Amino acid sequence: MAMRSAFLSIILSLIVVALKGGAYLLTGSVALFSDALESLINVVAAGAALAALRVASRPADAVHPYGHQKAEYFSAMLEGALIVAASLAIVYSAVQALLHPKPLEALGLGMVVSSVATLLNWGYGQYLLKIGKRLQSPALIADGKHLLSDVITSIGVLVGVGLVKFTGLHALDAMAAILVALYVLWVGYKLVQSSLLSLLDEAAPLEVQLQLKQWVSEHAEGALEAHDFRTRHAGSVTFIEFHLVVPGAMTVQDAHAICDRLEESIGRQMPGSQVSIHLEPEGKAKQQGIVVL
Repeated sequence: MAMRSAFLSIILSLIVVALKGGAYLLTGSVALFSDALESLINVVAAGAALAALRVASRPADAVHPYGHQKAEYFSAMLEGALIVAASLAIVYSAVQALLHPKPLEALGLGMVVSSVATLLNWGYGQYLLKIGKRLQSPALIADGKHLLSDVITSIGVLVGVGLVKFTGLHALDAMAAILVALYVLWVGYKLVQSSLLSLLDEAAPLEVQLQLKQWVSEHAEGALEAHDFRTRHAGSVTFIEFHLVVPGAMTVQDAHAICDRLEESIGRQMPGSQVSIHLEPEGKAKQQGIVVL
């Protein structure tokens, strides 16, 4: 599902680039050029997402015992970096348009063509977000967010070009392009920031950590305490580690049965999670962990 969605994203991005590029060639609008340039970035980003998903889908091996899921974050970082580069190119083009203004042509037809491309982006961007969240795929989510940010910038561009058409003020075209660049720059920054935090093994959200401790407290009957919880994300996988204190006289078999029950319970609540439990005798209790109910 993820691979097919990423491949379809490439096909759609090529169609959108052709439409928006055609709108720019028809009009000569620097704002429409900025819109087409951002869509071109979508093509490269969709290709990177597809490559990342292929790598991330590989099973764990001797060299990568924790799997390859983090490859998706490199795709998201690349997309963010490309967005930043595109925004700088847009600003340059807009400044040139202000310094050397040119008459715009066929604005009505150009706006219609760009509107069709915008609707395509909106529809598929919503689909990618839905699929990405369901599959917990950072690459698909990043691609979906980029498409939806493209929709917002496209609407801004259409408003700017429309104002040029009705007022005759060509400077509004360049100003619309600069506003697009500033918004795109912000989106790129947030995307890179999010990917970097994930690569640095950011913990699961606080509500997930609290829920995890509640599950352990309710399903670790026979144990005494759980402490030193640690979580991290890698693509669609959440790695969970904690120490479980059991009575010193408990057999290894009984303690292992508790661990199996916990892993099964957590796995039902958090599909795709990988749980590592370190057993300790009651003398290791810290009196500050989660008390087993």
